[in-house]
Amino acid sequence: DELTTLLGGDTAPLNLQKPARILMVGLNGAGKTTSSAKLARLLKKQGRTPVLIACDLQRPAAIEQLATLGRQVEVPVYTPPPEEKDVVRSAKASITWAQAQTQNVEIFDTAGRQEIDQPLVEELKRLRDFLQPQEILLVADAATGQQAVSVATHFNEALQITGIVLTKLDGDARGGAALSMREVTQRPIKFAGMGEKLDQFEAFVPDRLAGRILGMGDIVGLVEKAAEAVDEEEAARLEKKLRTASFDFNDFLAQFKMMRRMGPLENIIGMLPGMSNVPGLNIDEKQLRRIEAIVLSMTPQERTKPDILNARRRQRIARGSGRTVTEVNDLLQRFNQMRKLMKSTGKMKRMMAQMARMRS
Repeated sequence: DELTTLLGGDTAPLNLQKPARILMVGLNGAGKTTSSAKLARLLKKQGRTPVLIACDLQRPAAIEQLATLGRQVEVPVYTPPPEEKDVVRSAKASITWAQAQTQNVEIFDTAGRQEIDQPLVEELKRLRDFLQPQEILLVADAATGQQAVSVATHFNEALQITGIVLTKLDGDARGGAALSMREVTQRPIKFAGMGEKLDQFEAFVPDRLAGRILGMGDIVGLVEKAAEAVDEEEAARLEKKLRTASFDFNDFLAQFKMMRRMGPLENIIGMLPGMSNVPGLNIDEKQLRRIEAIVLSMTPQERTKPDILNARRRQRIARGSGRTVTEVNDLLQRFNQMRKLMKSTGKMKRMMAQMARMRS
């Protein structure tokens, strides 16, 4: 509880009173542009109608990156004309554009630098004073440790930030940065980036990070991820096949897809109680892709009836997947062991049920 309090206690919501304007600030490389798109995606999912506005007039590549990300998350993006060099004039034009789009949240992706300098601070102050944003969110890289704390201090002194977006928070050792940044700024951490994908972004929940730091896991977060990723009918169908030991390689692939929708396995394992601090626990995503390649090289009939996989078929599968026959054999052996275990478990359950009926 004390650690949760240090991390901020409760979740800190965004202030989205109209006109809802969010200024995203931070150094280059912290993930500011990507976080802007991730936030837009999250708000859109919550029923809002956000727009993304490019304010980095010094870097055409940053404008193009935001435009590309906007297309990916299906959110309109304002890109200033190449000749525009005044950030306030550009922001004024973007507001007129956003109002014509009838959008209700404006997210401004501002210029960054390799380090904080006076020209950057002055530009951001001018933009802040003109926009009067409800939120000024500092995007900081949790992996940089003490440097992130120094960055947070300087940005807060210059702009009076309203919250922090902590990126690359997909490792437990990085919880210390969250603690320190919260302490030096006295501002809440509002969002956390948990990976590179656009859907790996969520509201920051202090007690969950506290649980992960202490090795207690994040079961609530895991359940939420599963609920988003798993189709109930598909899950019921797979559960029935597991119970009846009729599980085949088509079901195996279906499970793979469900797991993929939940995100990287390392993140999922880290949410389990006691697993985040297990030394030497390496989840090899490449190994999983190799297994998937082997299964995809089977014919539909072979996936349904693995028992027909003779030596000739196994050689063909190995060639098709770019793996060795030994790897194919190892996968089949493990798969058959799993099916036997399911079968024996099913028999045991039926026997226990019969014994219970005999007693009654």
